[in-house]
Amino acid sequence: MLTGKAIVEQIQADQEMMKVLDIIRDLNLADAWLAAGAVRNFIWNRLSGKPGFDATTDMDLVFYDPEISYEDTLQIEQELKKTYPQYAWEVKNQVYMHQHSPGTAPYRSACDAVSKYPEQCTALAVRLRKDGRLELFLPYGTRDIEDFIVEPTPYFLASPERLAVYIERMKKKNWQTKWPQLEVRLPK
Repeated sequence: MLTGKAIVEQIQADQEMMKVLDIIRDLNLADAWLAAGAVRNFIWNRLSGKPGFDATTDMDLVFYDPEISYEDTLQIEQELKKTYPQYAWEVKNQVYMHQHSPGTAPYRSACDAVSKYPEQCTALAVRLRKDGRLELFLPYGTRDIEDFIVEPTPYFLASPERLAVYIERMKKKNWQTKWPQLEVRLPK
């Protein structure tokens, strides 16, 4: 069984993932994490016997800071792309991201936002703390990731509008070409 401890050990053993986490930590952004596909794809790659880190995967840096404007967030992303062009940076201040999810109140933290992502296997994050230890956020555990299951989070299941977003998203994602063992679950 895949455990949070095993995921942390795999990330610690991967030079590129640790470099990305170092970069994020050194930005000193409030409540900052590497999230979503950056972590999910790493785990799926490892479980598939492929190298964990994939330079084509978006490096989803999420943080939560009401003092940083939407425009300033875009500027942070541009600086990262310029300084570290080898990574596909996506930087999102979760203060503003609830607007992209139908019927969603403002998030209270980065982890609150991550827990309300469309798929359980995408709702995860990791960060490198100042003390050098990795902290993993797995609100739905490891089962979906380990079993290559894609299904909506309870938050997306609770609303017809959000569920429609999940279904459309699954139609556009082509994850099974990379991981043929994936089982994408569409609620009836």
